[in-house]
Amino acid sequence: MMGCAIELRGVSKSFELLREKHMSLKSAMLSFRRRRPEQILGLSEINLTIERGETVAVVGKNGSGKSTLLRIIARVYRPSSGSVVTDGRMSTMLALAAGFHPELTGRENIYFNGAIAGLRAADIADKLDSIIDFSELDGFIDSPVKTYSDGMLMRLGFSIAVESDPDILLIDEVLAVGDAGFQEKCYARIETFQRTGRTIVFVTHDLEAAAKVASRAIWIDSGKVAADGETAQVIVQYLNSIAHQEHNKDG
Repeated sequence: MMGCAIELRGVSKSFELLREKHMSLKSAMLSFRRRRPEQILGLSEINLTIERGETVAVVGKNGSGKSTLLRIIARVYRPSSGSVVTDGRMSTMLALAAGFHPELTGRENIYFNGAIAGLRAADIADKLDSIIDFSELDGFIDSPVKTYSDGMLMRLGFSIAVESDPDILLIDEVLAVGDAGFQEKCYARIETFQRTGRTIVFVTHDLEAAAKVASRAIWIDSGKVAADGETAQVIVQYLNSIAHQEHNKDG
């Protein structure tokens, strides 16, 4: 694990799905048979090593397993098999409302999220002003987050994630939300992270953003690594695959 921030060895993840059968009300009332859930494979035998200081974009179609991969790294999901090792404190932004208590104010949620990340109350207090300043939500910070728009949630979530000074930053799609000006501010902060040797892994459908930010890309397809390498090359492979599928569909 020397020089390594994230290591996955033989990681697979399956989910149980209970499909409802179509039956009449009478048969539904009379049927007490226990149905076995269907096993849906989300990831299959993933082997990855991400070095400290790397910025990695994870691309792929909806349902390919890329968000599952990020949640496995973040320890939101446990792998069904295999192992995950991370070195360094992680900060995650996996969904707009994830980690926020809707009834608490933005300020209270900063403390709430900081505590979940393992920060002491004194450390959170030291970072409070910088989090609020970066989010540009000072006029709304004492309102319940249930009143926030998606863009406001993104601002607060990203600000907490980056201002908590993590070694590893995990981001899932959320930078697609919000105005262009704040997105550029986020990318500028990511560049600062890169210069200071932090590790960044982000899931995105925005291939331009992937090419702009990441030196390495991983293409996930049907729960497997279809390609892993220099970002421009992986993007070409991914786009060629999409074009080939569309051609076959039209044909």
